[in-house]
Amino acid sequence: MGSVNQTDIPPVLVTGATGRVGRVVIDRLLDAGVPVRALIRRSEAAVTLPAKVEVFLGDLTVPETLDPASTGAGAVFLVWTAPPQTVAPVVERLAAHVRRVVFLSSPHQTPHPSFRQPNPMAVLHADIERLIAATGLESTIIRPGMFASNSLAWWGPAIRAGEVVRWPYGAAETAPVDDRDVAAVAARTLHQDGYAGGDYVLTGPEVLTQAAQVGLIGHALGHRVAFEEMTPDEFRSLSEGTVPGSVVDMLLAAWSAAVGQPAYVTTAVTDILGTPPRTFRQWAADHATAFTEGS
Repeated sequence: MGSVNQTDIPPVLVTGATGRVGRVVIDRLLDAGVPVRALIRRSEAAVTLPAKVEVFLGDLTVPETLDPASTGAGAVFLVWTAPPQTVAPVVERLAAHVRRVVFLSSPHQTPHPSFRQPNPMAVLHADIERLIAATGLESTIIRPGMFASNSLAWWGPAIRAGEVVRWPYGAAETAPVDDRDVAAVAARTLHQDGYAGGDYVLTGPEVLTQAAQVGLIGHALGHRVAFEEMTPDEFRSLSEGTVPGSVVDMLLAAWSAAVGQPAYVTTAVTDILGTPPRTFRQWAADHATAFTEGS
């Protein structure tokens, strides 16, 4: 690689720019010397982004607002966080301007019982993938399994309050993937060639029960965090009003199917980055303060 003039590299447009993956994708792209555009819905979100980022206001539910952001961009990182109605026109508009799309999907095609449960999100993801394929865009689909950071939302409140973590299916096994590894894979596939048509399920390196994950968070905090089994019905009633019923059903079905089944583990992170994915123990150590301070 000779020295590349910054202006020779077309910018990458990042949607979901302030989200847990998109925000880190931005940092990794900037590290690689790639110019970045960020699509945000509200201008005040811009303060959370690096000064080098070119900010565009736009909304996936208003497809025409994507035109200025995507005109002249070389690639787009697509994270769908909106209702599904505008999927087709958004994909169509992006295809008119960019040559490459990396889509943050889910492992809904993976032949593992955890990922075979009825899931409205999976239906949406499959639709978006079909639409992308129909455009003839250079595309890469990345499919994180269980995010390590889910544990912050799930178990953080109890741990911060010094309480026992009560949760259903403590014996269910997953292979949690670090958001930072997902973001690094996304960034690599956005700005380097060789990933067109790629479809990657991303997991962490090891299989852990949910109870063991709680134990590792305790280890990172330097004190034991007790885990207590909760019934699925109890989980259902506690989630009422905060989590959609369809999501609760999907989670319970996935965990139930995962009991006694080794989790699905891939080498995709290592294959793409050349370094092994971070362990859950590493993730917990790096996020320990999030379990001790206010959310």
